[in-house]
Amino acid sequence: MKDCIFCKIVRGEIPCRKVYENDQVLAFDDIHPMAPHHVVVVPKKHVPTVMDLAGEDLSIASALTVAAQEVARIKGMDGKGFRMVINCNADGGQVVFHLHMHVLGGRKLNDELG
Repeated sequence: MKDCIFCKIVRGEIPCRKVYENDQVLAFDDIHPMAPHHVVVVPKKHVPTVMDLAGEDLSIASALTVAAQEVARIKGMDGKGFRMVINCNADGGQVVFHLHMHVLGGRKLNDELG
């Protein structure tokens, strides 16, 4: 999608602090972290929300999970714990309408996001 900020990051038009990348996803540090480690994992293919995953795009869900595992290892959160969050649509807190997962950790997380 031409004007999507995450698509621009995937295409390299907007710089990011890359944490992990494979053929399906890109993971980068969030510019407004809510925890000591806050990484955003986005599929390289533009999919607006988790509700738009269907058919051949279902592999994106597993790619996001595998990427979150790798991010946790890279950031040293795999042993103590971390949180994976996908917001869906406006009432669910989604701000950028390109499917993405937040991976947060680096401290004990409370019941609120972050």
